Amino acid sequence: MRSDLFDATSQSSQPSCLLSPEFLAIRFFPQIQLPFELPDQPVPIADVADLFGVTHRTLHFYEEKGLLVAGRATGRGTAPMRVYASDQIRRMAVITACREVGIGIVMIQDLLSELAGAASQAEADDIFSTALQQRKREMTAEISQIRRQMQQIETLVSQDTDDRAETSRRAACPPLADIERRCLSLMSDGYSASRIARELEIDLDEMRRIEIALIDKFEASNRFQAIAKALVAGVVLN
Repeated sequence: MRSDLFDATSQSSQPSCLLSPEFLAIRFFPQIQLPFELPDQPVPIADVADLFGVTHRTLHFYEEKGLLVAGRATGRGTAPMRVYASDQIRRMAVITACREVGIGIVMIQDLLSELAGAASQAEADDIFSTALQQRKREMTAEISQIRRQMQQIETLVSQDTDDRAETSRRAACPPLADIERRCLSLMSDGYSASRIARELEIDLDEMRRIEIALIDKFEASNRFQAIAKALVAGVVLN
């Protein structure tokens, strides 16, 4: 910040502000702690931008929205310079506090209009507190909505995972004849080849051919591996 920031001699005249009809002066501002001492003299736009960590464009935007009004100060041999009086600095403090908690421009306009009608410091503080509480309720609702959306995402992701698992399971299951399914079921129960042959009323050689075919279809190396893959594929129940 320049050393002559608050030096009245650095400006040849006090700034003159042309207030629009809808721009109302505020007598009582909410008590907001500032990280700097409130200046006595009008502050150049560059220094106001530095004080609040914003750009010149942001300050111009706030002026366009009727939140701030800049004055003009001229020095010897220099062009008029945009400056902000102490009341505008306090307005900017309110605006910044609101923006930091996500209060929109329209709501800030309404808030400043309400503050312009405050007849005491206590009333100004109450108005500001009410606005903050309203924003808190909005944020609570937004958080609830975000949680619902996150839960919906989890549900959709889980459903997609289940669908893919089912698709993979079906893809892992080769087409089987009814007798092959019955044979697999008996194999999973630990029946011997000869006993399976009797249960299925086929000869032992036919049983051997079915077993070999099952091992081949499940790309297994033996009957036990074929049974394990059939269980994973859901062909037989454990």
